[in-house]
Amino acid sequence: MNLRDPALQARLLLPLFMLAALPLMNFSTWLTLTVAGFAMGMMLFLMASGLTLVFGLMDVITFAHGAFISLGAYVATDVVSALPALTASGGWIAALAVLGAALLAAIVLAGAAGWVFEIVIIRRVYGSHLRQILITVGGLIVAQELMVAVWGANPIPIAKPLAMQGSVVILGAAIEIYRLVAVALGLAVFAALEFILSRTRLGLMVRAGVENIEMVESLGFRVKRLFVAVFVAGCALAGVGGVMWGIYQGLVTTAIGPEMMILVFIILIMGGMGSVGGAFVASVLVGLMTNYSGFLAPRLALGSNILLMVAVLLWRPRGLFPLVRS
Repeated sequence: MNLRDPALQARLLLPLFMLAALPLMNFSTWLTLTVAGFAMGMMLFLMASGLTLVFGLMDVITFAHGAFISLGAYVATDVVSALPALTASGGWIAALAVLGAALLAAIVLAGAAGWVFEIVIIRRVYGSHLRQILITVGGLIVAQELMVAVWGANPIPIAKPLAMQGSVVILGAAIEIYRLVAVALGLAVFAALEFILSRTRLGLMVRAGVENIEMVESLGFRVKRLFVAVFVAGCALAGVGGVMWGIYQGLVTTAIGPEMMILVFIILIMGGMGSVGGAFVASVLVGLMTNYSGFLAPRLALGSNILLMVAVLLWRPRGLFPLVRS
């Protein structure tokens, strides 16, 4: 093991960061904050993973990604309100049925909205980052107004399924049940993405397209169709993240998605633009930093993740796990 290897150092950053916080608080507090940080990180990863794939393969920067997060959260409010008996049931089967229905509805609607958005807007601005930024900011504003027209401007409360409320005690620390569910879902999505990208033909095409689009086109593959599929999948993942974050917050507004985009872009920059593994590690780092700093130095909590990003970029200017393009 060569400790001077930059890639190894990047892999060790997360466990070392967690261990560095342990002496600053008692163990039960550290465990509670660490699980909370992982839960927040997993929800952020759901939002960021799709966008990092979109940038890595399509070289598209979209500020409208937050609209799909908001859409997922609003869809969750409709599903939960439509299933009051299951939501109020104390059984895990009922709770998982409610959450599963909300996630499925968000995947379908956010994915369909992403497909339309790619055809109407994104397809016209390939290759121009400035135009992408301008037109997607406009698309975000239009999408927010459409959601206001459908769901209204007032915040909408949303309840967690009864079985996912409350806490459990683990090693003397109180851990929210919903946070454990968020960690499990985030890890499952990360494992699925890693499997698809590394073990399937579709993943091979995506990775090849990220590294050398011209080579993929020369082999006869329809890269444009691949672009659409990746963009739709990214929007669907944003919707999933919106469901989890909306239920966690307990209140949904049109700003819920755009507000999260600051952290999402911090994650993309820290992890390495286009890197799913980098987005995963950076998401957990952001979640841990938010919770640790909120406990240890509340006044610094607001800017702590920007300071973390600056520190990472001073050490690794291209991010923790940068993609190597051919």
